[in-house]
Amino acid sequence: MTEAVLLVGGQGTRLRPLTVNTPKPMLPVAGVPFTVHQITRARDAGVERIVLATSYRAEVFAEFIEDADLGIEVVIATEDEPLGTGGAIRHALSHLESGPDDPILIFNGDVLSGLDIAGLVRSHVETSSDVTLYLTPVEDPRAYGLVPIDEHGRVQAFLEKPSTPEEIVTDLINAGCYVFTRSVIEQIPAGRVVSVERETFPGLLASGAHVRGVVDTGYWLDLGTPLAFVQGSRDLVSGIAPSPAVPDTGEVLVMHGAQIAGSARVGGGTSVGRDVIVAADATVDGSVLFDGAVIEAGAHVTGSIIGAGARIGEGSVLEGVVVGDGAVVGAQNELREGARVWPGVELPDLAIRHSSDA
Repeated sequence: MTEAVLLVGGQGTRLRPLTVNTPKPMLPVAGVPFTVHQITRARDAGVERIVLATSYRAEVFAEFIEDADLGIEVVIATEDEPLGTGGAIRHALSHLESGPDDPILIFNGDVLSGLDIAGLVRSHVETSSDVTLYLTPVEDPRAYGLVPIDEHGRVQAFLEKPSTPEEIVTDLINAGCYVFTRSVIEQIPAGRVVSVERETFPGLLASGAHVRGVVDTGYWLDLGTPLAFVQGSRDLVSGIAPSPAVPDTGEVLVMHGAQIAGSARVGGGTSVGRDVIVAADATVDGSVLFDGAVIEAGAHVTGSIIGAGARIGEGSVLEGVVVGDGAVVGAQNELREGARVWPGVELPDLAIRHSSDA
């Protein structure tokens, strides 16, 4: 049996301007909770059992699992207090049924990728590694920890985020998916906070463990920020990012009950939630409209997230904006990239203009 641990512990505070009630992994992305994309990809790669490791709103995950039919066994390991990435993995150990030499797939709850999951597990087994990491190159690695490897793929170090050009010794980063031999998980201290990046991995290197990196240059995206979230949704809808949970890809995904006027223009990988209304002559491009959102006549929404029940007034222009659940942006407003409207806030008509002219 191939098992996996999915780390879904955090609240996702960087997405807090969008919603105050829903854990980030459960936010709908391209029509289903983000967790579903990860679970179904693991399932199709041969994983038969998944442990959801969480310390936040465990009841939300439990209700979801009870109602969902994902074609795979899913159980929950709930921490009384957040234990960090390494601590969460160790806490999940008692829920695993594999033997001591079996591979355990571990993946983070906020990463979208096209990784060959089965290939990563197979490489781990064939090389008798203790831990195998999924690495990916990024154009600007300054926001990430670096993971240099030798010509055989053996990890040389785990480096903190570089602050100078001289410290950028590689463009390879930890991409948020690993394979552990189960007996290695047993060595992680139990019952306390442990960072797998800062404590577990460096400790394994220091002890001479066989830690390898497998480089994959395919699709990868960290959904930790609101605009990355909308990009991930757009890529899933359009088919750029692979997911078995999105069988039909194209310019727009429209959920049940949505109403789009004939003269409205909606595309660019936009996700339109249930009971959304897009009125006449409105334009929505590459955006996420959550359930019950209303885009009034002549409004233009580009690369933005419109929360559940939010309303965008006539003629308003939004580009790269996050509007929280139940918020109202009145008519003829102009909000540009970086603007955040908190849940429940109401902006009156003609309240904000974002222009460089007088």
